[in-house]
Amino acid sequence: MAAAANGSLADEKAPETIGVGRYVEMEQDGNSGSTAKSRLSGLLWHGGSAYDAWFSCASNQVAQVLLTLPYSFSQLGMLSGILFQLFYGLMGSWTAYLISILYVEYRTRKEREKADFRNHVIQWFEVLDGLLGRHWRNVGLAFNCTFLLFGSVIQLIACASNIYYINDRLDKRTWTYIFGACCATTVFIPSFHNYRIWSFLGLVMTTYTAWYLAIASILHGQVDGVKHSGPTKMVLYFTGATNILYTFGGHAVTVEVMHAMWRPQKFKAIYLMATLYVLTLTLPSAASVYWAFGDDLLTHSNALSLLPRTAFRDAAVVLMLVHQFITFGFACTPLYFVWEKLIGLHDCRSLCKRAAARLPVVVPIWFLAIVFPFFGPINSAVGSLLVSFTVYIIPALAHMITYRSAPARENAVEPPPRFVGRWTGTYMINAFVVAWVLVVGFGFGGWASMTNFIRQIDTFGLFTKCYQCPTTAQPGLAPPLPSAAPDASWPFPGVLSNFTMPAPAPSPAHFFRHPRHHSHGPALK
Repeated sequence: MAAAANGSLADEKAPETIGVGRYVEMEQDGNSGSTAKSRLSGLLWHGGSAYDAWFSCASNQVAQVLLTLPYSFSQLGMLSGILFQLFYGLMGSWTAYLISILYVEYRTRKEREKADFRNHVIQWFEVLDGLLGRHWRNVGLAFNCTFLLFGSVIQLIACASNIYYINDRLDKRTWTYIFGACCATTVFIPSFHNYRIWSFLGLVMTTYTAWYLAIASILHGQVDGVKHSGPTKMVLYFTGATNILYTFGGHAVTVEVMHAMWRPQKFKAIYLMATLYVLTLTLPSAASVYWAFGDDLLTHSNALSLLPRTAFRDAAVVLMLVHQFITFGFACTPLYFVWEKLIGLHDCRSLCKRAAARLPVVVPIWFLAIVFPFFGPINSAVGSLLVSFTVYIIPALAHMITYRSAPARENAVEPPPRFVGRWTGTYMINAFVVAWVLVVGFGFGGWASMTNFIRQIDTFGLFTKCYQCPTTAQPGLAPPLPSAAPDASWPFPGVLSNFTMPAPAPSPAHFFRHPRHHSHGPALK
């Protein structure tokens, strides 16, 4: 099973220390058999190369959020949408690099103490525990598990949202029941080592969907009277920005992906390479759909809902459904590991026993997807409240504190490269990441995304049967904030000139008293 897949830094070769504080070679003997069956299994099932890690990172990063990025562009405007993608893509790659460095540091220290990880998958909270103590472990565990829980919820919501556009005979809540049962089968995938063929197929599927969105939007042309008025409200602007923060915050599973590699030290640049590829998908697709449909996207958080039904669109829907099943497994697998460790079954060699033990993890995910089916707004809420800390603030702070002393820096397994300014430059970049994400991502983003999320609840209610379905005659976006005061303009002249600040916050009663309903157009058949 996956026991060997999760092997130590050197299953066959004893690790050799190359000088004080230098990294131990991580390698696995690949001569495990020569039969046709074993070769086929190795080709499709047992992956641990740098290429497997690249496919895993790229496939997991883009996922269903590809369909909500045009919605974010309608909130941000074209220029801000492009700039935020580039900025957060670079920032996400940096913090993924920090996580990889901390993992290598932790694992090297433990293996010098003769620790054996052949039947144990190292996770992020254990890295924090080994380097910084139990309080950091507890904080990291809480944020990571909560983020991955809601990340799985989002994939389940996306499945129901997408399938509705090729079969609307069932409402989205019913589809959520069905896909919840389907996604529960991911309990049979032992570890990230076993996602080789799935990661490859997932990226192929996402690539098709991204270019379908771009090409179909260009061929469709701009709708009559199209408007590109964004950004107009602060609440919409920062909601869109946090959705992009969420987009490039998919590296909460970095440690598990690295642990599945035969030589994890090669991971350092893999996430950056994956991000660069993802940008070739997200930028053309989001920009093209926004160019074609403009402000109509404000009431259609799923870009597929605006494109006419064709065989190509149906193919995109089906491929995204399969990809979301894969991404559900990516988000859930670390939760399965945590649960196995909690109940003492993590080192069990029986796949059936581990699969049965994992099933309770799926139940709360299933339930939350039915309670909060707000495809689009929930991405921003998760991005601001959970992603901001899980994969940006905590890794940056952990790196700063781990290497705060001179001896720690001198004995570091992986010192920072020269082009970032060594330790001084790294410290400054980390401080900037913490300050920016804390203020803009968590602060402004949290306020905006939760305001929008609460309005979704006020407009549709919890357990809504069919969120954003045309037959509900209800808006896909909650009512906007009250009109801005005439003199409360955006404080940067000439930039985002039609961006206005909201009036002073009204009371909660007034805030929910006047819902505004938007037209959704004809139902998709």
